[in-house]
Amino acid sequence: MEESKVAMPKKILIVDDNVDSRELVVKILKHSGYQTVEAVDGEDALEKAVEERPDLILMDRSLPKIDGYEVTRRLKNQKALKDTPIVALTAHAMRGDREKALEAGCEGYISKPINVRALPEQVKAYLQGKRERSLGG
Repeated sequence: MEESKVAMPKKILIVDDNVDSRELVVKILKHSGYQTVEAVDGEDALEKAVEERPDLILMDRSLPKIDGYEVTRRLKNQKALKDTPIVALTAHAMRGDREKALEAGCEGYISKPINVRALPEQVKAYLQGKRERSLGG
């Protein structure tokens, strides 16, 4: 099978209960050549992460059922997903929110509104191993 040599597009799980936000991110990432999977709440995110094994997860903080930080903690406690980069994607850009995201296990933090030009490069950087560090640690 010759086609196995072709690089598969990286799979990104987008977790956001806001349909407009989610559709915007999907559109940007698909245009940049990524494969996308969507989840609409915390429970959906846990299921899709296990089923789909994404290369990266963009996680909204404010989600129905289980919030994004708790979903992140649960995913990081699973052997198969502990090394999957999770990036907080949130409109909650208040003081301390970045630290909360990093403490929960997120590798980084992207605030909303999303910079549509910067997002593909931000995603690429996290896929290549970029990790933010908490200011306190």
